[in-house]
Amino acid sequence: MSVYKKQVGGNHYKKMVIQPAKFINANKLLYAEGAAIKYICRHGSKGGLQDIEKAIQYLQMIKARDYSKKKK
Repeated sequence: MSVYKKQVGGNHYKKMVIQPAKFINANKLLYAEGAAIKYICRHGSKGGLQDIEKAIQYLQMIKARDYSKKKK
């Protein structure tokens, strides 16, 4: 059985054509990128506006990490 066929705590990811976790792992994304994708993908079927706000927070983390003016 594929690990992506099992979901603990709901079925909002199982309904997707490509699950965020499968996409994130296949592309070897960092944690913040993966979290942003996860929240963007699920906002319509689980967390609503709060998931969008979480995605924005992770995007802000990426911006600070990768594009801050202090970066050498």
